[in-house]
Amino acid sequence: MKSLFNQLFDYNFYSNKKLIDQCSALEKVPKETVRLFSHVLNAHHIWNCRLLGKPWELEVWQEHPLENWEDLHYENQRTTFEIITNTDDFEKRKNYETTEGRVFANEVKDILFHVINHSTHHRAQILADLRSHGIAPEQLDYIFYKR
Repeated sequence: MKSLFNQLFDYNFYSNKKLIDQCSALEKVPKETVRLFSHVLNAHHIWNCRLLGKPWELEVWQEHPLENWEDLHYENQRTTFEIITNTDDFEKRKNYETTEGRVFANEVKDILFHVINHSTHHRAQILADLRSHGIAPEQLDYIFYKR
């Protein structure tokens, strides 16, 4: 299980990094892309904090300037790899509170998979936003990463 999650989060790291690099090369990053990628970074941070049982420091839809994306991204990934390394039971249920104050519990493996799936979902929206602004998006499908 550790190997699978390390591989999935490596793919997540790769995809986010390619997107950050592409946006860094643009004269102006589309507003919706900034909003969505900031959300990806924030949500990853929040889920890491939930798994670690500590308070989060970012808001769900807080926007970040492009120059901060890479540092936030690296910290999210570093923390997640630490969580994976230190997890012995991925089926253990983890209690957490939502941003609305509701309490839930899910297995660690489901939370980790959610982070990957959530990031992929919003990256697809970002690629569509870039395309709508006449920008050819990076190819971020998993199979291209594996090639």
